[in-house]
Amino acid sequence: MTTFDEIPVVSLEDDALADAMRRICHEIGFFVVVDHGVDVRVVRDTFELMERFFALPTSDKALIDKRNSPHFRGWEPVGSEYTNNRVDVREQIDLWTEWTVSDRRDPPYLALLGPNQWMPEAVLPGFRSTIEEWFRALAALADRILDLLSTGLGLPADHLRRYFGRQPMSLVKLISYPPTPPGGAGVNAHHDTGFLTVLAAGSTPGLQVQNPDGDWIDVPVVPDSFVINLGEMLQAITGNYFVATPHRVITAAPRLSAGYFHGPSLDTVLTPLDLDPSFEEAVAASPRHAGAGFMARRDETAAGVGDMASTTRPDTYGEQLWNYFARSYPDNMARHHGAATR
Repeated sequence: MTTFDEIPVVSLEDDALADAMRRICHEIGFFVVVDHGVDVRVVRDTFELMERFFALPTSDKALIDKRNSPHFRGWEPVGSEYTNNRVDVREQIDLWTEWTVSDRRDPPYLALLGPNQWMPEAVLPGFRSTIEEWFRALAALADRILDLLSTGLGLPADHLRRYFGRQPMSLVKLISYPPTPPGGAGVNAHHDTGFLTVLAAGSTPGLQVQNPDGDWIDVPVVPDSFVINLGEMLQAITGNYFVATPHRVITAAPRLSAGYFHGPSLDTVLTPLDLDPSFEEAVAASPRHAGAGFMARRDETAAGVGDMASTTRPDTYGEQLWNYFARSYPDNMARHHGAATR
């Protein structure tokens, strides 16, 4: 298969799913899951929380302003994040796995460890408890998918879960998109930075995936489903057998979505897994896979490297995240971390 024109919908109750999921992640890198076992109440409560938060006055939202967090956690207004040096038209909250602040600054990415900013209970009741339940439910689903991917790659079922190390760093992103202005994007075309993304895409269309021919394919809106896609880390450790596929959001109507980005310890290395030679042969036989790149760093973009054509590979997940924050939040990076802005 050299291209695709639709995003598959798969049931997690399918007994023969591991091999099918392996093929999907090799050929497309995106799919929609149903029969996933996540309680519909958890999704409903999270979307209700988003509706309440994004309806608050700006002065209340600013209680958790991301600009005040050296760990890049909290709320940001529309136009705060950049993708490939282009502004994204969305408002959002980022919350990461909480760890004690590190007293080390070498390597620099250890500065990403720290606490979240939580809305006061008196202002937004249930904020923290709802988000923590979302973290738990989506992490469990992500682990199930990792087990299937491990099996599909011919590895022990728990191989990728064990790869995550002792201090996983995962992200919950709650997003409010206003209607996209002409020529803009809710979020511009990009790869996901991390490992595995689980997205509750809501009931409003707008998420699009780019196929190898350059066409934009709409992700179907399927009730009680999650959209799954792969990040650059999983692409790297499978030697490009799995791919991080470009995607974007362009919406004609206000749109809410809630994402969970399953991430390992910051010191997790991007060394390729020891896979059967057939996977390496499949990559070599496919120009798309053999030439799959990463998101360009800011200095590479300035030098003319294409948006997702970087051949530079960070050594660790922490370095990968550090590069992401440097290119997406240059002002906040400079504010809290000075010249360490690669």
